Amino acid sequence: MKVENNTSVEEFILLGFPGSWYLQVSLFVFFLFVYSLTVMGNVAIIVLVRTHPRLQTPMYYFLCNFALLEIWFTTACVPKTLANLMSQSKSISFTGCLLQMYFVFSFGCIEYFLLAVMAYDRYLAICYPLRYSTIMNSTLSIQMAVGSWVGGFLVISVPASLISRLSFCGPNVINHFFCDISPWIILSCTDTYLVNMVCFIMFAIVILGSCVITLVSYIYIISTILRIPSAKGRQRAFSTCSSHLTVVIIWYGSTIFLHVKPSIEASLELTKIVTILNTAVTPLLNPFIYTLRNTEVKAILKKILRGET
Repeated sequence: MKVENNTSVEEFILLGFPGSWYLQVSLFVFFLFVYSLTVMGNVAIIVLVRTHPRLQTPMYYFLCNFALLEIWFTTACVPKTLANLMSQSKSISFTGCLLQMYFVFSFGCIEYFLLAVMAYDRYLAICYPLRYSTIMNSTLSIQMAVGSWVGGFLVISVPASLISRLSFCGPNVINHFFCDISPWIILSCTDTYLVNMVCFIMFAIVILGSCVITLVSYIYIISTILRIPSAKGRQRAFSTCSSHLTVVIIWYGSTIFLHVKPSIEASLELTKIVTILNTAVTPLLNPFIYTLRNTEVKAILKKILRGET
């Protein structure tokens, strides 16, 4: 990614969370605790899935990709936040800011794509159980996972390229704890209309597009489950997608507020607070949601705790 901006500002200051030293230390402990649990929890999911034959299915293959994504997503943001909380300067170079923005939003787009892919996987499993293994074979699973990763990186390369050409010649304080697009580009001394429109259109397409796929999949899923004659059968079918549905509700609820809005300059303080949910809390919750709400994973964990193989 080539940086071609003509700027007199070589570094930026991440304002983060202004306040007393006690507040800074408290936030440092909070972010460190959440980050550590996030990494350990998602690594545990990957190890669990890769080491148990019962979990060698497309559903858990996508879950492994999702867990790996959560590790990288929170790593792109939280370590720099931890360093700034304990630092006086809180500075970041233009290139460093651009790279952080690129990776945070790339991983965010990948998450939308993976959630849509996982919804489609559950749609096939519940609506076409007899043909599921034939349709969702290993080749298709790999193609869909790789497509999600590649697509996420390609989508963000467009706004990142435009931002790299902006000029910054005045204030250099970013009102956020990481290089978010919204509070960053308002500091530019050049016209940002094109960047604003491209960001709005691309985020709307990614978010709403993946949301439509997920919503349509669940309409068919719920319709199929309601036609199952036995209550036990309905409960068993719903349990296979309840974890994913919970994650979808949490993720889409917060990110639609963050990105699908006509003015990216509005409500920066509120945006900062909601972003904590996306970058720190949600990646932490996902491992627990998938383990505590998934009967198959819970059964394997119980065997492990009892020392069984």
